[in-house]
Amino acid sequence: MSSAAGTTQPNTPASVGSAQSLALYIVYPPELSHTVVELAPGVVIGRELGAPGLDEPLGSGARKERFVTLAHSTVSRRHAAIDGAFGVPVVRDLSSRNGTRVNGAVVSAPTPLLAQNVVRLGDVLGVVDVARRLPPLPEMEEALPGSAPSIAFARSVALRAASDFAPVLVLGETGTGKERAAAEIHRKSGRPGPYVKFSCAELSAQLVESQLFGHERGAFTGATSASRGLFAQADKGTLFLDEVGELPLDLQPKLLRAIQEGEIRPLGSSRTESVDVRVVSATNRDLSQDVDAGRFRRDLYARLSYFEVRLPPLRERRQDLLFWMDHLAAAYARERNVEARIELKADAAELFLLHPFPENLRGVDRFVHRALSSESKGPLGRSALVELIPECGSPSSPPSAGGDGDGAGAPAARSSPSERPSREEFLAIYEANGRSVRATSKHFGKDRRQVYRWLELFGIERED
Repeated sequence: MSSAAGTTQPNTPASVGSAQSLALYIVYPPELSHTVVELAPGVVIGRELGAPGLDEPLGSGARKERFVTLAHSTVSRRHAAIDGAFGVPVVRDLSSRNGTRVNGAVVSAPTPLLAQNVVRLGDVLGVVDVARRLPPLPEMEEALPGSAPSIAFARSVALRAASDFAPVLVLGETGTGKERAAAEIHRKSGRPGPYVKFSCAELSAQLVESQLFGHERGAFTGATSASRGLFAQADKGTLFLDEVGELPLDLQPKLLRAIQEGEIRPLGSSRTESVDVRVVSATNRDLSQDVDAGRFRRDLYARLSYFEVRLPPLRERRQDLLFWMDHLAAAYARERNVEARIELKADAAELFLLHPFPENLRGVDRFVHRALSSESKGPLGRSALVELIPECGSPSSPPSAGGDGDGAGAPAARSSPSERPSREEFLAIYEANGRSVRATSKHFGKDRRQVYRWLELFGIERED
């Protein structure tokens, strides 16, 4: 084991968190799923935009239109336009036959678009995300699949980390694939030793120490024979410490020494043993907050996180949701040697994309098992989806566009959010409405006094 420093990688690409151009990634129906629409002022989206008589300019005509064709029967010839103000793309419905919706609400006025918004044009669905394409990395795509920029960035960091010998910290909520990422980092590292896994949350403090560093006979009650620890077993290989944030505070200095010095001391022994182990750890906790609260040692956190691979939750990569549904359905079919797939109608697909999936991939996998083991036949509609994922039917779910029918149906009434918006969302709406308090209050369905309070809370200058 070496204590040489590697290059600490940020949790997310710097560009993801900063102001930048956005794109609409079409994800439904499948035949249009590789279409990407640039969300820039002057873009017009429609079905047959090249037809004669449809090239008149919008607004003042000072800006040349750029047409994007979505060849689908539910999309109008001129369906929606993209405008922009203060760097925020704004979608405007062009009196389309089947309507435009953002996050389940009908677009009746120019509506700002933010990352991870779900946009519906007729029965065509897309997800807004940063317009950033990283080169494909087939070496990592099997373990960390998906096309979202956030997971593509995670792949690039994981691949760089794999070829190094410095410790790696894999961050992510439960069900985001941390163990899969750790195993792939070891596999790509070329280290000749084994890949050894251990969960720091499974045992008491004494047993965790014994498991990691080994113990001598008689070191504690029940230690009837000596035992090699996991560090010794992982010599020349990789030790994966899952849930490292749960490691007892009094054991953290011993782990730090083992990583830093490459030496371990079995419990009950006075001798030390040299080991060559690359440590990959994972947690769903915010270790920086734990450090500030005194629950985790700052020096150990620094030593574990020479590389940080952040696996985004599914709500931050909604354009991969339908891919994961198909991917896990294919795995279900292979395991059972059956033919099985899931089809969704447009209303159900919209609701599926808007569901936050707090359990991430585990939640999608559970839905897949329920769907494929049910007696439902043919494409699933909205009501069938709610039966399989009851949380989708909560009051916060988007309104239906027209039941379970195949068409887009009548647009639903716009629902006002009941909770306080984020500063980013509020500012986008405020700017899109020309900094008009009246228009902003109408958008949120709130009294103007509430908008004034939000302006003060968020430190945004008022337009008098």
